[in-house]
Amino acid sequence: MGVDTWVQAGMAAVAAVGGVVSARSARRTKRQERRDDFLAISEQQGKAIERLESRVQRQETEAEKQRERISDQDEAIGWLLHRVRSLVSHIKRAGMEPPAPEPMPERAARYVRGIDV
Repeated sequence: MGVDTWVQAGMAAVAAVGGVVSARSARRTKRQERRDDFLAISEQQGKAIERLESRVQRQETEAEKQRERISDQDEAIGWLLHRVRSLVSHIKRAGMEPPAPEPMPERAARYVRGIDV
């Protein structure tokens, strides 16, 4: 084997190594694939968080409306109790006896305390 043959074999080896290196560099690496997977998952999580935030916002709005309604109902019950007491006292001052009260349900008794009717 002559020098020319060795030179050609060396050049062929260098070309083969260069081809392998260029093919490897043109391919996507595992790190790049993991990064893309991370980005996709991050986007999905971002959308899920936005959905949850909007749901929480709706629930907070509904809870505020319920608190307001309960407050209004509490005010109405207080007014009705005052009205019943004033009517009973008016009937007693007129010398009459008010009708006997109907039994109060347990659920109502938890909220209405100290009623003397």
